[in-house]
Amino acid sequence: MELAVLGLSADEERVYEALVAQPGSTAAALSDHLSTPVQRTLTALAAKHLVSCSGRPSRYVAAPPDIAINQLVQLRERELSAARAKVHSLSEVHRSAHRTSPELVIEQLTDRETIAAAVAHLESEARHQVRVFDTPPYYESPGGEGAARFTQEQITRHQNDGVTHRVIYSLDAVNWPRKLETDILPAVQGGELARTRRSLPIKLIIRDDQDALIPFDLSRSGLQVAYLVRRSPLLTALEALFEGEWAQAAPLDVAAPDPGNSTLPDDETRALLTMMMAGLTDTAIARANGWSTRTTYRRLQRLMNELGASSRFQAGSLAERRGWL
Repeated sequence: MELAVLGLSADEERVYEALVAQPGSTAAALSDHLSTPVQRTLTALAAKHLVSCSGRPSRYVAAPPDIAINQLVQLRERELSAARAKVHSLSEVHRSAHRTSPELVIEQLTDRETIAAAVAHLESEARHQVRVFDTPPYYESPGGEGAARFTQEQITRHQNDGVTHRVIYSLDAVNWPRKLETDILPAVQGGELARTRRSLPIKLIIRDDQDALIPFDLSRSGLQVAYLVRRSPLLTALEALFEGEWAQAAPLDVAAPDPGNSTLPDDETRALLTMMMAGLTDTAIARANGWSTRTTYRRLQRLMNELGASSRFQAGSLAERRGWL
């Protein structure tokens, strides 16, 4: 389970997972098991209400994952909601300020050629990183000559200049005809860092901490309007929005399905997948099947490991690709 996105360090994640499997362990026993001192890590986990201790010597117990981890998820979701609210608030402040201020930090672009030139500028002038929300519709058709050229330019910038590309794809983007095989896979194989979200609030490109482009689809014929945002509080809010979505996104699985692994799951596994994707907690799944919470956790972890998934969302996506759902 990847808990770093929820604010846990690698050491905290290791110690917490060890305690989930070995409740009532002492600090000394955990140190021997993990071959590293754990007292400071236990103190940090206790401060986050993820572990508790009692007795002499102190014995530690992990808080139930379905309660403790969900609390961390809810905290991150509140932070993301706050970032979105900040974008809206700053947008209102920006509009109000520019009614009287001649200084322009946001520029409206109103034709395809200008928008395409702005996209190319953000890509070519980046010195450190480019961050993108990728969701339909598209200015260049996926798999077309223009899209392929743009992907190759991105790969070249990464390999020659060390420019990092972090892209979040919506599910609509991943499922868009020819998008995965002709655009996404080559980019990831060329060094792009890709994640997925079920949906994205806007289309967005951010160059370093200098400027950003927000394209809008205002007609069925394609993109007609975009806003170019220069360094300002609004740009800072857009960066926060991206980082919040990135923390919530699942790593994009780009491995091709294994043709030899065509065995369908048994009824119990299929039912477990259905309940998991319906959003049931570990406790609810355990109650429905007459299992203990620990047994449920082990079965979910075994299923996610078999699928090669790092989150429930990704597990569902991979199960669908295998034809399990």
